[in-house]
Amino acid sequence: MGKPRLLFLAHRIPYPPDKGEKIRAWHMLEHLTRDWAVDLGCMVDDPADAQHLPVLHGCCAEVHAAPVTRNGRIARTLFGTRPGQPLSLAWFHEPGLARWVRAGLGARRYEAVLAYSSAMAAYVPPGPGGPLCILDMVDVDSEKWRAYAASESGPKRLVWAREARTLLAFERRVAAHFDRTLLVSEQEAKTFATLAPEVASRIDWMENGVDIARFDPECHGSDPFAATSPAIVFTGTMDYRPNVEAVSFFATKVMPHLASLSPAPHFHIVGANPSPAVRALAELPRVHVTGSVPDMRPYLAHAAVAVAPLRIARGIQNKVLEAMAMARPVVASPEAHEGVRAVAGRDLLVADGAEAMAAAVTQVLAGRMPGLGAAARAAVLAGHDWKATLARLDGIVEAASRSKAA
Repeated sequence: MGKPRLLFLAHRIPYPPDKGEKIRAWHMLEHLTRDWAVDLGCMVDDPADAQHLPVLHGCCAEVHAAPVTRNGRIARTLFGTRPGQPLSLAWFHEPGLARWVRAGLGARRYEAVLAYSSAMAAYVPPGPGGPLCILDMVDVDSEKWRAYAASESGPKRLVWAREARTLLAFERRVAAHFDRTLLVSEQEAKTFATLAPEVASRIDWMENGVDIARFDPECHGSDPFAATSPAIVFTGTMDYRPNVEAVSFFATKVMPHLASLSPAPHFHIVGANPSPAVRALAELPRVHVTGSVPDMRPYLAHAAVAVAPLRIARGIQNKVLEAMAMARPVVASPEAHEGVRAVAGRDLLVADGAEAMAAAVTQVLAGRMPGLGAAARAAVLAGHDWKATLARLDGIVEAASRSKAA
């Protein structure tokens, strides 16, 4: 007998695994192809990603990759959003992909569906007698928009507050008709269960892992830093608002506290698509913006300390796991520490506010935290190996299947 067939829906092409959402999606997809014949439906919002489609064709039974443009999405959002509907649904709606999904579901081709992110749940209509349906929300996105609204004023505050309200209502509706809804951490699952108590019994979690072999401190490459002073590193996609706010905070509020150190450290912002606000930070003393780099690992391996000063953060931060896997000392905000299986003060340092973060970085640079990097890697090995994480996914799917059949 052939493998059972599963439909995997993703709001972005899940390869290459070079940013948070793609990392989780790729590891889940690759794992599922071992026991399932997987049809992948996704959107390609960066034309450069089309070169990676052969990898996906090689592991999936069928791939429908719908190209989308920013202008097209703006038009659909402006003219396609219905009253009471979150803007996110129109932004992530692609008519051709929707027709392809409807055809597959109508032909009863699938025994299971996994929708990756709440927006993709809109492609799977509710109804009895259908396949097993798993929704991986990853994060409670409505809470992110609520945090955005709290930090804004004027029209933006109203728009973000509307998005938080309407998206939470949508998240609750789709969780009610999916057989299981997953979040990225136990804490995130508890948050959603509090917001949606009517579906609490169907909520579970699967944590993020890290590729232990890829992020190996022994495979570090040549030193990318020209400066002889200690390097402080932040990694991430640099047009993502929480990352932009984090590096702006560190560069303008924390770095001045470190200027008197001898030698004074340099702050390196490493990641693709730096926004104008991020590029402007390079004008500050001892702040460098790299833009896209072919490989993050040398920047982590040769850093004196990796920082994650995020103030808006949901779920588990891959940047923290990767730096820890590279045996780097990490200084993180409480928000960035959430969900990471690591003990503050032993495996990483957690600091809240500019002065506290500067003090923590100073401790590391002064050599007062020996063994912190080794403890960081040990914590990741023990708590965030993808093999163990994905075994939990298997258990969730099996339990949901038994419950549905009962």
